Amino acid sequence: MPSIRDLVNAIRQREGVEAAVVLGRDGLLIDSQSVSGLDPEDLAARIPAIIGPADELGEAISSGNLLTSVLEYRGGLAIISVLNADAILVVLVRPEANVGLLLFELRRNREHIAKLV
Repeated sequence: MPSIRDLVNAIRQREGVEAAVVLGRDGLLIDSQSVSGLDPEDLAARIPAIIGPADELGEAISSGNLLTSVLEYRGGLAIISVLNADAILVVLVRPEANVGLLLFELRRNREHIAKLV
């Protein structure tokens, strides 16, 4: 059975992916691989502040908690995937990357990925 490190490595090796970060709901880093110059611990610490309000919005519109969010910036995209009550996956991709297949695979394999954490 693959480990969380294997998962992070596999995602990071995809074309256009600059970082794959797994963190706890508390913002503490579990595992990561990224391009040099990126601080995965700093990134992980910022994610819970996004998840809370997104969950509140989901409740307000009767849609439940956040599962996946795609944030688009001038320099790329941040995909946030809530794996389970304890873990979150963040994938940073360059703007020219094709994220359609990545999003599909993350959604389809969410439960399997969550078991690795």
